[in-house]
Amino acid sequence: MAMNTQGRPSRPLHAHDAGAYTDTFSGSRGLDQAEPLIFERGRVDVTGVDLPEPSGAPLRVGGLERKAEIGLPGLAEPETMRHYVRLSRKNYAIDLGLYPLGSCTMKHNPRLNEKLARLPGFSDVHPLQPQSTVQGALKLIGELAHWLMVLTNTPCVAMSPKAGAHGELCGMMAIRAALDARGETGRRRVLVPESAHGTNPATAVQCGFYCDEIPADATGRVDMEAFKAKLGPDVAGIMLTNPNTCGLFERDIKEIADLIHEAGGYFYCDGANFNAIVGRVRPGDLGIDAMHINLHKTFSTPHGGGGPGSGPTVFSQALAPYAPVPYVVREGETWRMVEHEHEAEGEPFGRMVAFHGQMGMFTRALSYMMSHGSDGLKQAAEDAVLNANYVLARLRHVMTAAFDGTCMHEALFDDRFLKGTGVSTLDFAKAMIDEGYHPMTMYFPLVVHGAMLIEPTETESKASLDRFCDTLEGLALAAQNGETERFTAAPRHAPAKRLDETRAARSPVLRWTPPQDQPQAAE
Repeated sequence: MAMNTQGRPSRPLHAHDAGAYTDTFSGSRGLDQAEPLIFERGRVDVTGVDLPEPSGAPLRVGGLERKAEIGLPGLAEPETMRHYVRLSRKNYAIDLGLYPLGSCTMKHNPRLNEKLARLPGFSDVHPLQPQSTVQGALKLIGELAHWLMVLTNTPCVAMSPKAGAHGELCGMMAIRAALDARGETGRRRVLVPESAHGTNPATAVQCGFYCDEIPADATGRVDMEAFKAKLGPDVAGIMLTNPNTCGLFERDIKEIADLIHEAGGYFYCDGANFNAIVGRVRPGDLGIDAMHINLHKTFSTPHGGGGPGSGPTVFSQALAPYAPVPYVVREGETWRMVEHEHEAEGEPFGRMVAFHGQMGMFTRALSYMMSHGSDGLKQAAEDAVLNANYVLARLRHVMTAAFDGTCMHEALFDDRFLKGTGVSTLDFAKAMIDEGYHPMTMYFPLVVHGAMLIEPTETESKASLDRFCDTLEGLALAAQNGETERFTAAPRHAPAKRLDETRAARSPVLRWTPPQDQPQAAE
């Protein structure tokens, strides 16, 4: 076995680079097939498709025609199909098992949503069509916007942001526009709690602000005395995640809102965890001025893989005039997209995207809302909190909870239960792979040492949670009983074994190159 810089087993030296079992002749194990890279399977001198030679028509690529062979692998259709099917079997998916990633809300996406998103008129709508030909799509956007405002009790929403961080950017740009309109260009300090999402300070800096961190108290929430001490005439606002990244509701949120407003600043609330309170709490009632909503989390549209996402941002009355274009308005029985700043009411800070958002995400989210109804959305939030507290209660006797009391939608543990075992949070997570589970979020939030953040979501049954908790309980007891090798060598049953994480991060191999022929020694 190769050893990494921490002295832990890395990939076996003779294992296939693409991941193969070493205890079989084929490299496969049962239905788990060894599969090399497509460049290793295919040959550059053959192709699975016969294309005719160009007819002699002049090229119209402006002198950028290809000068040499591309080097793409050639595979027959069955080989290509098998390649991607075999790769798909190496993926962990929500359709395969529980996805315990915290702060990510990896929950089941109802197939009804997918069916509706594929309806003609939604799936094939083009952003450059005349507005008269897409009235149904505009009505859907308008109706979804209406319910987002109802659920948050806010008067305005920008639908165009494409994801959570994009929604944050939208909110902070509106805050900057409002401050500039007031002539208060000296307000550039943004208060950011330790328990905020990591994108919050990055977004603030992107908008020309600088961040001032607020520590957490012993309960994992904003330290109110520290917060009050940081208020001043240069404060632009606060970026607060609620429920926060520790999976806890900020009990003093109303007082925080009142104090930041008295100081002349604005309250940006990160709504990434809105799924824990939707139908139970209206953020507008708590005094927020801007909040993004991850449609791909709270309302069950697909999440992960780099997109598509959607992060509509709601605004209070104070920030509504600065919301960006475009937005949808209703004029009698007709819907219209206000696309230009000079057509808009108020003083929009500008435009964030070329068009008007993610139509597929809008369709799925509204489908989710309409199929659940107000009572169903409320129950989904309650069940998400119930499931997380069930996990917390089931595992508290063998794993150490980061904070006392109950949680919201996430159960947060630290690594104290592993002290003296020689097993780290990373080792524990790798052992979960051998048990058939995707690991929970590790080492985040940073305010908790060796953090293990688990979000079961509302879509898991008690039987599913019991099986998961039984597995984690077994692993915790194994670690405490000295079965260290079980963890430091994990994962043993996955095609790709333990990697040298440090080397992979510092020296990633981003391009495959053909192996060089080794010269044979003369006899």
